[in-house]
Amino acid sequence: MTDSIAADLHRATTWSIVFSVLMIMAGIAAIGLPLVAGVTVAVILGWLLIFCGLLHVAFAWQGGKTGPVIWEVLLGLLYGAIGFYLLVRPVAVLVSLTLAVAAYLVIKGVLEFVRSLRLRHVPGSGWVMVDGVVSLVLAIMIWSTWPSSAIWVVGTLVGVSMFVSGVTRLMLSLAARRIAA
Repeated sequence: MTDSIAADLHRATTWSIVFSVLMIMAGIAAIGLPLVAGVTVAVILGWLLIFCGLLHVAFAWQGGKTGPVIWEVLLGLLYGAIGFYLLVRPVAVLVSLTLAVAAYLVIKGVLEFVRSLRLRHVPGSGWVMVDGVVSLVLAIMIWSTWPSSAIWVVGTLVGVSMFVSGVTRLMLSLAARRIAA
């Protein structure tokens, strides 16, 4: 490997390691402060919806005919209104998001359980069943404490996801460095 390529790889993995550590720290912070993390998710989602609404309204006239233009404007206004509601009432939104997460986990758990039965002859398919059971247990935990679980569910799940993604990225970066050395 040439010195230039090795230097570029080292620089890239260094930045990836730094980003990984920041993701791990953010994940730990979100797990430690789940309400703050959940509200942050709701606010970011609110701003994204407002931005999408503005884009729908801005590009509405690309439809040409009156029907598509009106449809795009109405869709843009709906996006904007929902985004504004998320900004104004982020804690109330967490209650709905928590219920949606519980419903998602129930559906996922049932589908994974069915899939594990269909794949039972394949080595390692037991892990699919474990995934389904864990999803169902999490759904029951969330559902049984809802709406009070809204305080911690979204933020904790985002934190765990960030933490695991950070650790995964860190391990891949370190492996790439070892391979290159």
